[in-house]
Amino acid sequence: MSNLLSQERLLLVALLVAAAALPFEHALLASQGVALLASALLIVAILGAALRVAHHAEVLAERFGEPYGTMILTLSAVLVEVVILAMMLGHSSSPTLARDTIYSALMLDLNGILGIAALLGGLRHGEQPYNVDSGNSYVVMILTAIGVSMIVPEFIPEPHWQKWSLFTIVAMLTLYAMFLRLQTGQHSYFFSYSYAQPRAPAASTAVHAQGDARLAAGLLVVGIVLIGALSEVMAQSLGVALEGSGLPPITAALVVALISASPEILTALRAALANRMQPVVNIALGASLSTVILTVPVIEGLALVTGHPIEMALTPVQTAMVLITLFAAAINLHDGETNAIEGTTHFVLFAAFLMLSALGL
Repeated sequence: MSNLLSQERLLLVALLVAAAALPFEHALLASQGVALLASALLIVAILGAALRVAHHAEVLAERFGEPYGTMILTLSAVLVEVVILAMMLGHSSSPTLARDTIYSALMLDLNGILGIAALLGGLRHGEQPYNVDSGNSYVVMILTAIGVSMIVPEFIPEPHWQKWSLFTIVAMLTLYAMFLRLQTGQHSYFFSYSYAQPRAPAASTAVHAQGDARLAAGLLVVGIVLIGALSEVMAQSLGVALEGSGLPPITAALVVALISASPEILTALRAALANRMQPVVNIALGASLSTVILTVPVIEGLALVTGHPIEMALTPVQTAMVLITLFAAAINLHDGETNAIEGTTHFVLFAAFLMLSALGL
């Protein structure tokens, strides 16, 4: 038990922070300075819980293997993002928070994770192979999902927003259903690559792994619940802290995207440095696709229930960045190998995203 408590100290810290913050929620909003300090502590606690959620997702991923492993990793990250975003939307008057969060997550996944991992992995190992079918499948589905849910809405007249929202929900869920069938069914080999495999575990080890998997699943749920509770308080304190601060409007969205993507960044970097690019491609592109086709239906559903439209159409600058990113990804991921040059192109696009965000664009 003591060993378990030591391993789960980040979850314990998150639990203690939640126990302290929830009863004094209103006191944390007394002034901007207090709210800023509270927001910083809450973000650290949420990030710690998110790291443990990612760890337990990795345990489950190792238990079930590919392609289910990567699916569990990406779904856990998207679930963290959806939980935080839903809590923040309940306390935010910003009509673009959901859009900016999804856009930020795309830039972090496609340009940050993929770019940095391919750059560092390429510098260490040269050309790194992966299954080219996975890259091609991901890119075309991401382009379709983004086009339908975040580019076309710019041209939909306001009286028809409810009809288009309903269509978007159906379209995204259809894409996700097909993606699941593709990833776990007849085309599951698209998302795997044959690397040297370790020796098969003994029977006793396998039984132990099953026990670890059950514990990991339980702690993953605990982590998600804690993140939801902490996000409820952070949504309010962050709003007070950022009010009149002069920081770019996208700051809150960046915080949400960074929290959800940070565990993926660590996992992808470890895989790239170990010369295993397939998990990097699956994580970066799979998380991008899952972010759109799972988050958008939730947001559009909330808009339909409340009767208030949520701004999902990308700005012209955001549209340009997304299209350039996907165009670069389609070119870079067409041959089944990545290298440092391709990683650099995505890293430059990530730097451009940060610069544009700092400029408020």
